Amino acid sequence: MITTLLTKVLLPLSLGIIMLGMGMTLIPKDFTRITKYPKAAFIGIVNQLLFLPIIGFLLAIAFDLDATMAVGLMIIAAAPGGPTSNLITQICKGNIALSVTLTAIVSFATILTIPFILSFALDYFGSGTDVVIELPILDTILQILVIIVIPISIGMLIRRAKPAFATRMEKPMRTASTVIFILIFIAVVAANLKFLGDAMKQVGLVTLVLNIATMSLGYLTARLFKLNLKDSISITVESGIQNGTLAIVIATTILNNLEMSIPVVAYSIWMFVTGSILMWYFGKRKDL
Repeated sequence: MITTLLTKVLLPLSLGIIMLGMGMTLIPKDFTRITKYPKAAFIGIVNQLLFLPIIGFLLAIAFDLDATMAVGLMIIAAAPGGPTSNLITQICKGNIALSVTLTAIVSFATILTIPFILSFALDYFGSGTDVVIELPILDTILQILVIIVIPISIGMLIRRAKPAFATRMEKPMRTASTVIFILIFIAVVAANLKFLGDAMKQVGLVTLVLNIATMSLGYLTARLFKLNLKDSISITVESGIQNGTLAIVIATTILNNLEMSIPVVAYSIWMFVTGSILMWYFGKRKDL
């Protein structure tokens, strides 16, 4: 009951407040700049929608996972980023506008890509089922609007009306973001405590490799195409921080298979660990 209250009510509310704080650091030009110079957004989208599922698929084969674990790995590999990726990007001093844009675009795109990827995975790995994979479209749209778009828009309006106040709040909101991140991590561990041992024993290594590989690919492709460090940070985070909540819903509700959520749980733990390392490393840099 307490864990449900924390994950379903308090944390989304806290994330919304943090997004409002992010909005106070943004101006419309931050978003129009992305449309004028779309290279960073394109690289981020390709990494998440194409390369992440491919890497997940190859790792499932390389580690010789059984059908259930392989499909579970593909579920998290096919999932979009979530509000947590925006939070981590903020603490890492990355390009928040780019992070928010990628989260929104990829979340909408995966409504189409996830059914295709998972239908292929179920067929390939031998867990074929006649279940029709349909994502909760309305819930996805509402989550994007309520937790991300509306609070950020309000924050931007506050910055426009009260620029001095917005500037003054930047440091306290960054501190609050760090506290919220720690609370989310505790909530994830608490909610998945009974699965944690099995998850790490069965797929701990492969999910860690997936997380590090996708983040590394995100950073390397960004630098290869000569993106600045802020954009590179955003793409790195978006490439490796997935919407674990949506992935668990897919495994347990849509596919009706609790075991398939085991790789999701393991990956969720690892992404908070690597996310913490990124926040520590980039957050203390003075050149950002």
